Amino acid sequence: MEELEKTRDELNAKAEEHKAARDKLNEETKKIVEKRDMLNEQVKKLVHEANLHRDRRNKLNEEVKNAKILREELNRKANEAQAKVDALKKEKLPKGGESIAKLKKDLKNLEFKQMTSVLKPDKEKELIELMSKIQQQIREKEKMIEGNKEVKEAIKEAKQAKAEAEKQHAYVSKLADEAQKEHDLMVKLYEESDELRKKADEMQELFLKTKQAADEEHRKHIELIRQVHDYDKIIFGMRQKEKKDKKSKIEANAKKQVNDLFERFKKGEKLSTEDLMALQTKGL
Repeated sequence: MEELEKTRDELNAKAEEHKAARDKLNEETKKIVEKRDMLNEQVKKLVHEANLHRDRRNKLNEEVKNAKILREELNRKANEAQAKVDALKKEKLPKGGESIAKLKKDLKNLEFKQMTSVLKPDKEKELIELMSKIQQQIREKEKMIEGNKEVKEAIKEAKQAKAEAEKQHAYVSKLADEAQKEHDLMVKLYEESDELRKKADEMQELFLKTKQAADEEHRKHIELIRQVHDYDKIIFGMRQKEKKDKKSKIEANAKKQVNDLFERFKKGEKLSTEDLMALQTKGL
């Protein structure tokens, strides 16, 4: 009996150890789940934000596409206007000589040379005279243009067309820059969400591993508790048998005592009050 009770207590102690280990693992599992869910929620928010940037990028790309179509149309008109100016100049103005644009470019180069070069006095004088000559040519040609109303109006229209084309080009560039910024933000957020998703997946793997370990501890706990209950049943049965055997032995002794007293009584022996009470309560 003592050996059985000792084994039973040892099994129960082991069962409690597995229960404590299971509870600890379940607590760890709970924390892992909370962290995993938090990461998944962050991923969800980042993906949502990234999708918003993607939608804005797509919208801007569509605007860029339409703006480019208009820009091409304005460029075409500007080129046509300039071609008209060139044709009118050939038709209305004197032939020969450099164009105003070419003269202005030459003048600008000479001015740069004057500012950046160390020249001898005579060379610098020649340079200044050449610059003055070019300036005079520019004034003369501009005066000719001023004097021709048709050419002047064509130049005005060409400048306006060019300005509109340049303005539209700037608008296209602005939209393209905004679209690129939205794209970069989208990529950045998707990359961040991917990193967090990897961490969430790691938490999921850890959750499964920890839960499996907790389930195993629970299984061992239940198995040992069943064994403890089996031992309890056996010990209880043995104790009941001991009680029954003890009771039977007492009853047998009492019966023998009563029989002995009764035989003495039949023989005419005088019984004590105690003996008579025994006969009364146990046998008669």
